[in-house]
Parts: sequence; C-alpha cells; structure tokens
Amino acid sequence: MKKIVAINASPRKTWNTATLVKEAAKGAEASGAEIKYFDLYDLEKFTGCIACFGCKLPGHLGACAYKDGLAEVLEEIRGADGIIIGTPNYLGDVSSAFRALYERLVFQYISYKKDPANYNERSIPVLLIMTSNCAEAQYPQRGYDRVLDTYKKMLSDIVGPTEVLICGETLQVDDYSIYNWTKYDPEVKKARHEEVFPGKMKDAYELGSALLK
Repeated sequence: MKKIVAINASPRKTWNTATLVKEAAKGAEASGAEIKYFDLYDLEKFTGCIACFGCKLPGHLGACAYKDGLAEVLEEIRGADGIIIGTPNYLGDVSSAFRALYERLVFQYISYKKDPANYNERSIPVLLIMTSNCAEAQYPQRGYDRVLDTYKKMLSDIVGPTEVLICGETLQVDDYSIYNWTKYDPEVKKARHEEVFPGKMKDAYELGSALLK
C-alpha cells in the first residue's frame, strides 16, 4: 500500500488549514493510500536547518542528521509516495513550523556536487495548501504569488512535482464580536465561509486523490 504523509503546519488543529489537509488526506486514502498525519505544533521541540552539514557526510548523504521533533516526520517522508502539507499565510509567508520543515526537507537533498546535484532518489508529488485572510485576488499585488512560486519551484526541483491550493478570505474565528475587529463584517465572513469553503474542501479532496495517479 502506498503512503501519503499529511502535515498540518498551523498551530490550530481544527480550523481552515487543518481541515483542508485532512480533506486532501481523505481523497488520497479513498484512492488507496495509507495516511500518516502530523500536527507540527504538537511535536517535541524542533528547529529549522542548523547548517551542521551532516547530510553531506558519508553515511548520512541526503538524510538530515539532526535529531529533534522533526526527525520522525522526515523519516516518514523518506518512505512516502506523496506529501500533503498545509500552512496559514503569516505576514505574507508560511508559518515558522512550515519553514523549519521546509529547510530540513530540502537542504538534506542538496549535494553541492555536479553529479549528483540532488541526493533525492525518489521524486514524490507534493500538495502545498495555503490559507489566508487575504483574498486570493490580492496575492499578485501583495507579492504573495511570488512567495508561493518560490516554494513551489524549490519543492518541485528537489522533492517532486508540486501542486498549490490557495484558500483566501477565510473565517478567522467563530465570534468576531469579542475582538472588535471593525475592519470586517462578521456576517459576510460567515456567509462566504459557508458558500466557498465547501468548494475548497472538494478541491483539496480531489487534489489529494490525484497524488497517487
């Protein structure tokens, strides 16, 4: 049975990002995959790449040598047939947990040699999901599209072919009244969530299912 590693890189375990990751995982599971799911913020303490270069030494080529909370995730990915990873858009970029995993995942495979240029011997597909309060239509003017393109290109070049799903204008909280966020109309937010989010869940499900095809 093929295996998909599904990763929620949001600190919220039941909200927009986690929901879409789980829907994508359901799609992959319906196509016959075994799912290994991680909430990154539940792991033991971890960090991004510490530039120890252990992954460039004989015996560890292409494998992160640093042992912390991400070690199990990286090991599961090593034997996976696909990755689903979701992150909220924080200040125009990914979450810090996503960034830490991204550094550790990608850098271990970079050889700094002409041949091989990449130690990754198993190109596997990636589904990258980003959620945001920002509307999807505003991504180009804010430069968020370029940020995503950079992650997509690097993941495609080093890990495997990468698809991106964006879900913008998300519902941030159940009760807006306690925060006095006068910028938003809570009823409009809730109505959009009810109308649009189910479609995004369907998209995630279908993209998850397609990972094994």
